[in-house]
Amino acid sequence: MLKCGQWALLPPIFSAFTAAGLWLVYFIAVHDEKIVPLGSKSWRTNGSFYPPYISIAGNFPPASCIFSEVMNLSAFLAFFTAVLRYLQLKPRIDKPWLNVGSLTAFSIGCFGMTLVGNFQLFSDEVIHNLGTFMTFGLGTLYCWAQSYITLRVDIKNEGRRAGIVRFLLSGSITLCMVLYFSLMGLGLHTQAAQCQWALVMFFLIFLGTFAIEFRHSRFDIVCTDDCGRPLSLSENPSEASTYQPDEP
Repeated sequence: MLKCGQWALLPPIFSAFTAAGLWLVYFIAVHDEKIVPLGSKSWRTNGSFYPPYISIAGNFPPASCIFSEVMNLSAFLAFFTAVLRYLQLKPRIDKPWLNVGSLTAFSIGCFGMTLVGNFQLFSDEVIHNLGTFMTFGLGTLYCWAQSYITLRVDIKNEGRRAGIVRFLLSGSITLCMVLYFSLMGLGLHTQAAQCQWALVMFFLIFLGTFAIEFRHSRFDIVCTDDCGRPLSLSENPSEASTYQPDEP
């Protein structure tokens, strides 16, 4: 019988929560006639029925309030998930710079998510678009890096299967992002919005796949009243306090 670590629930819960929150924002915006449905081929820019971009769906209250909350909480959960992934890989990976670099890039991308959520498109377009580029660009880079790492580390001999799935998801994310910007540049906004929604869903699925490796690990946080010299993160006792190796 497989022993599932409790932290394995975090990635799928994060993905499901974020997806549900974004779709709630979408349905509210459609109900309030702010955007057209994703299947529609016509739209207007006269104050209602805008293209169904995620940012436009989350631009008008009350959907904007929910959108900000979802993006802030999702950014925190995504960052926390990435930190756990970093700790899991730290004693295994043969290229530490790749582990550190991917975490750094994704952390900046998570900050971009907060910019997207807190600076609405029609209120501050420059900062909002900056957050969008940070989220999509660095998020896609993180997916490719983690796909490569998955094959290199090969936790519990599951790296090949998980790696293939992640490479396919990374390719789908990249394709959707290229189509998104290309279609938007051509003025095909409804089709561009559809690609944007697909991009985000693929990205959430990718992060949800971390449950595959998390089920093999246990992450402990230890609090002590010891007033002695603080231990460096590079020292073995500290690593043992934050990460427990796989059980046979």
